[in-house]
Amino acid sequence: MTSRRALIVSTSRARGALSGARALADAGWSVGIGTPDGDGLAARSRATSRSHIVPRPRGDLDEFVEAVQRAARAGGYDVVFGGGDDWIAALSACADRLGVAVAHPEHGTVVAGLDKLEIGERARRAGLESPRSVVASVDAVAAWSGPVVVKCRSHWSPTLDHPYRVEARRFDELDGGARAQIDLIRHRGLEPLLQESVDGPLGALVGVFDGRRLLGRVQQRAERIWPTPTGMSSRAVTVPVDDELAGRVESMLADLGWWGLVEVQFIHPVGGEPQLVDLNPRFYGSMGLALAAGGNLPDAWGRQALGDALPTLPDGQPGVRFLWAAGDLRRAAVERRNGVVRDLASTFGWAASRRLARVWRPLDPGPAWYLISSRISSAADEA
Repeated sequence: MTSRRALIVSTSRARGALSGARALADAGWSVGIGTPDGDGLAARSRATSRSHIVPRPRGDLDEFVEAVQRAARAGGYDVVFGGGDDWIAALSACADRLGVAVAHPEHGTVVAGLDKLEIGERARRAGLESPRSVVASVDAVAAWSGPVVVKCRSHWSPTLDHPYRVEARRFDELDGGARAQIDLIRHRGLEPLLQESVDGPLGALVGVFDGRRLLGRVQQRAERIWPTPTGMSSRAVTVPVDDELAGRVESMLADLGWWGLVEVQFIHPVGGEPQLVDLNPRFYGSMGLALAAGGNLPDAWGRQALGDALPTLPDGQPGVRFLWAAGDLRRAAVERRNGVVRDLASTFGWAASRRLARVWRPLDPGPAWYLISSRISSAADEA
């Protein structure tokens, strides 16, 4: 049987795109990668067979569409995946112009799914808890009291023209730094949100949604994150799936009209209900953990996008660990828990686990060399 062919379009340094490419290649797919410079982590991986120049979707999207069309023809791809929120939104907006199947729902559903205010409201409708969030209007800013997370309502806008993403930041109070973050988001052409800050470990529920049920469910808890305190998992471990929580997530996704891969993120406050803080409907940084603990979710998602029957996907096994070593070493150098030496040593201790998923693969060193050479080049430019 001819192997399926997948194109992933993403930024050059997206670890999620690398994890997605590896998973698809492991399942027998032929994988191509499109990035703004035709290079990057996934492009240097043995998992990808071709790379293409695909600009980040900005402006009227004509240049983006033409680049995806060229890549699809050159690689004979069956389906295209977006590696980030803006890529997903642009693919869904232009699906009828691309000449290749798009692995994302119709555009209205995607826009709603990427809207953090909308997702919070739909979560509460499904019986989930979500931190209080409001648009950062003049009145809301003046009335806010206490710690706050300033974030983009969505990382996508049809008029977006700035190349870089603005990440969420937490502030102890709505002071000058928080106001500057609000202004930065507005300057980038996006809408800022104020979100209640919730303390507790980061967790996630992952799976492929078929319109009714979440398949291949994997639940994880972050043990360390970077950057602190609103970053990504640098260490994580799988835990037993909370069936009640999963049922409510399924209700939310069904209400949204979603299908495909999802990572639903929660903050777990001590003594309180999990608080839904984000929906990531794409390949994500710690996805290797879900793959090591359960089934091949990207393969199932790709089959779903092509209209094929979904394979049987078991729930993930608890107790499997994940390590993003580069991020965790940087975290340890800053946090210095019990001293910098002990914190750095704890990273290596975590790496010694026998059931460990990691970004680094000894038999696929290209992505690591790309990252090292990029940082050396950046340091030389700054010198």
